[in-house]
Amino acid sequence: MSPAEFLAVTLGDGAILVRIARAQGSTPRETGVAMIVGATGTAGTIGGGQLEFHCIDLAREMLASGEPARRVEIPLGPQMGQCCGGRVQVALARATPPDLAALRASEAKASAARPQVLIFGAGHTGRALARCLSLLPLAVTLVDDRPGQFEGLPENLACLELDDPEQALAAAAPDSAFVVLTHSHALDYRLVETALLRGDAAYVGMIGSGTKRARFEASFRRRHPASTALEGLTCPIGGSDVHDKRPEVIAALTAAELVRCLLGRKAAFARKGAAAPDGDRGDHDAAA
Repeated sequence: MSPAEFLAVTLGDGAILVRIARAQGSTPRETGVAMIVGATGTAGTIGGGQLEFHCIDLAREMLASGEPARRVEIPLGPQMGQCCGGRVQVALARATPPDLAALRASEAKASAARPQVLIFGAGHTGRALARCLSLLPLAVTLVDDRPGQFEGLPENLACLELDDPEQALAAAAPDSAFVVLTHSHALDYRLVETALLRGDAAYVGMIGSGTKRARFEASFRRRHPASTALEGLTCPIGGSDVHDKRPEVIAALTAAELVRCLLGRKAAFARKGAAAPDGDRGDHDAAA
């Protein structure tokens, strides 16, 4: 449940909006983050640990006493049982309907700004990756050309069954990420080629071995001898330092790669796409 949804449920019984008004030095979260505290539950986080526990206690004291607002300075050192060393100012105030409206607007704005990730192939690894990414602030779409592939997946995932998955790729927004791990090498090659030639992808990844990458590169260079788009290909996905082909492991490594690319500072993240030893990451994703 999002903070706005939680506040909508608890507002009638009273809830406290807890916000980091100022963060100095090393702190668990940044200025502006907020959480909602009700009498029996919470939504959101200001960083966890003793800081959050302390603020929840303060908020519930305010609910019990009727106190409308409070502002506290909290040093994050031995006194608080945290070793961050920074300092935060926390504003606590009884939540109001305008707060709910502001939270809803903020959540809608954040949702609209989420980086887009399209996963092509709803086999074992594709489904595992979709589950990993569904927990993150990303807009994830799982695409497959086979019927009956989307059962049992998280509700916040968008799922598209298309006779030609390339339609989803063509309609994607600029700066999207494309992860290709279908049941067909030929389809993989076609999707990756199209994604690279767009020229505006934040990430293009393909499951496969060093041999699969080499064959794709040879085909791509024959068809597009003047193109430098191959520099944008990541294959194998997830890197080559962990030699484990289990779908869940590949998914976790690829999710970390996508987080660094899409949510980190892009200038500090180089997508080199180095080839792995033959066999790394598997040649294709088997059907679920």
